[in-house]
Amino acid sequence: MTGIIGTWHLRMKTPIGTFDADYRFTETDGGVTGTALGAGEETTLENVVRTATADGERVTWRQAITKPMRLNLEYDVTVTGDALVGHSRAGRLPRTPVTGERTDV
Repeated sequence: MTGIIGTWHLRMKTPIGTFDADYRFTETDGGVTGTALGAGEETTLENVVRTATADGERVTWRQAITKPMRLNLEYDVTVTGDALVGHSRAGRLPRTPVTGERTDV
């Protein structure tokens, strides 16, 4: 398994607490698609973009959630092996640190 393709457990450390969610990234003919399941809702990831870097694979995507509140999130993470680190951002709010590990190893 290489890069982001697969199943991941992510943690987002926000000012109102730590949130956990499970993500699934799938490679298709048109690129990469993904879904997230967290806080009792499943959402589709938009504009998933992968870029090879010297540190691993950089992955960005957008996601709209309604729980715990309605937000449009933008993620920017770097995948190295079975771990990822990066951040998410909701509009003008401060960056939220994101960490994760592959769960389908």
